[in-house]
Amino acid sequence: MAFQEKRAWLMALVSIGAYAAYVVVILSRSVTGDVAGTPYVAALLWSIGAAIVANIVLQVPLAAAAPQDAGARDQRDREIDRFGEHVGQSFLVVGGVGALVLSLVEADHFWIANAVYLAFVLSAVLGSAAKIAAYRWGFQPW
Repeated sequence: MAFQEKRAWLMALVSIGAYAAYVVVILSRSVTGDVAGTPYVAALLWSIGAAIVANIVLQVPLAAAAPQDAGARDQRDREIDRFGEHVGQSFLVVGGVGALVLSLVEADHFWIANAVYLAFVLSAVLGSAAKIAAYRWGFQPW
């Protein structure tokens, strides 16, 4: 398995785990059933911060296990990375438009913030999935 594919797996798993933990915390705090009324800011910031730190910390042993592969990227790796980033960026655009629509209809800040956070998570997960698929099943640059 290529080092960049391992990084994509790591990014996807960390993103899913952090978002799942965030959703569990928010739903457990919502005892009245009003999810929008639950305090979410601290949980959201901790979830994002923990995902960033976990990704960095987990990449260290990944790079230490194969130091010769950690910095090596060939043309195929760069093209697959660019492809995955384009797939991921499309979900950021969709999330940005969704947040804009939510703000135009004057939705609660909870929903706007969660739409943006979900867009970031989808961007990371689906961008990583595109990279993994390109490594596993081939990549045809256009």
